[in-house]
Amino acid sequence: MKYLGLAYYIPEKFAAMSPADVQALVSQCPPLDEKMRATGKVLVSASLGESKDWMTLRPRAGKPQISDGPYIESKELVGGLFIIDAATREEALSLAAMHPAATLGEEGGWGVELIPMDFFLGNLTALSVD
Repeated sequence: MKYLGLAYYIPEKFAAMSPADVQALVSQCPPLDEKMRATGKVLVSASLGESKDWMTLRPRAGKPQISDGPYIESKELVGGLFIIDAATREEALSLAAMHPAATLGEEGGWGVELIPMDFFLGNLTALSVD
């Protein structure tokens, strides 16, 4: 089964951290991300851009209405995502526990939400992010 992992953070908590503390925290992420990818079970892993650059599309009169930013009210924002392929729920939890947002960043309000996916379509070999 495939699982979507959403890595959250609380912007206000993250903004309250000193630049040195932020750098010390994020510098620990690449080795943890690599350890997670090395399992061969991670299909996609991505950090998301700043929310000021996000767009929202909602249906209006049969056409998409496009507006700036996320408008779902929340204290937390999604900062990254990953998709894993796990044989069991326990394996999915074990893999998700490797993600930096599950092990680091308590001071920034980091956390991971793990969601089973009912279906998955796509050609991941063609996926690239510039």
